[in-house]
Amino acid sequence: MADPVPLPPHWAPDRVGEVWRVDYAARFEDAGRWREQHGLAGAAADRFRIALVVVDVQNTFCTPGFELFVGGRSGTGALDDTRRLCEFVYRNLGAITQIFPTLDTHQALQIFHRVLLVDEQGRHPEPFTQVTADDVAAGRWRINPAAADGLGLDADYAEEHLRYYTAALEESNKYSLTVWPFHAMRGGIGYALVSAIEEALFFHTIARYTPAGYEPKGDNPLTEHYSMLGPEVELDREGEPLGRRNQPLIEELLRYDAVVIAGQAKSHCVAWTIQDLLDDPTVQGRHLEEKIYLLEDCTSSVVVPELVDHTDDADGAFARFAAAGAHLVRSTEPLAEWPGCVGDALGEAK
Repeated sequence: MADPVPLPPHWAPDRVGEVWRVDYAARFEDAGRWREQHGLAGAAADRFRIALVVVDVQNTFCTPGFELFVGGRSGTGALDDTRRLCEFVYRNLGAITQIFPTLDTHQALQIFHRVLLVDEQGRHPEPFTQVTADDVAAGRWRINPAAADGLGLDADYAEEHLRYYTAALEESNKYSLTVWPFHAMRGGIGYALVSAIEEALFFHTIARYTPAGYEPKGDNPLTEHYSMLGPEVELDREGEPLGRRNQPLIEELLRYDAVVIAGQAKSHCVAWTIQDLLDDPTVQGRHLEEKIYLLEDCTSSVVVPELVDHTDDADGAFARFAAAGAHLVRSTEPLAEWPGCVGDALGEAK
């Protein structure tokens, strides 16, 4: 496993909150020189293989002023996380074998966007409204019939689906249906990766000759999709799939010696992704949870002052993950000092 390398000259930490066009041609030349200067081999030759999963590091969540910026309790959470994540990638170019970015992928007419729901007076819910099964049963919220028509759905079917869906969430102890601001809209600027992250991933690809494995998620209009590995509710009330568990990706990740996870938001998409991975029968049956590493300083929770604060939920989830065998680590710690297989492998390499 390669030693850490310095931060490259093009790295500009003060720009992580900006959106810009990555200069691919310049970074191509820079990465080639960096490869030669620091003796970076192609990732295909890695004997100890590390996968880095970066969950939803998109402008919509990570750039101040965008639709659903994850500020955490500090107010600058995702901004600080982005800076640390970029530096983690640059310093560990020679150790990270492949990077898997997920892309929250939405359209306007989805069950968690306000256009799809109305009250008895035809008014849409405000962002961050929690829609419970009791609310739906009492008629407080219902499907907007015009939006159902737009999706090609029978209005009665859509209404019954809302009843079923909100009850299914509660029965599986998941968050109630949340009405989110319009975000991660396919084709929009908010959908794109943060520029600094995109640049770091491109630089890694060129320096190590390894493509990023992009994983879109979340485009089904009738379910939320926090986890990169599967939707909140997998089947509709008739047993038809609302989305499928991404078992091929699970199997791909488990072929690596270590899986490192970071991104946004700790309380939702990151936590649900980790939970799905730890719940996988293959992981449990072969005790592979010890190869999972959580970059706890590269993820923040959803906090909307005076409305919602999911920090405690997220911290509790990470404590459970650690108790189950996953490792909580920090991006600033040398890989040689990480517990378990990563630290052992680096020690052996030296």
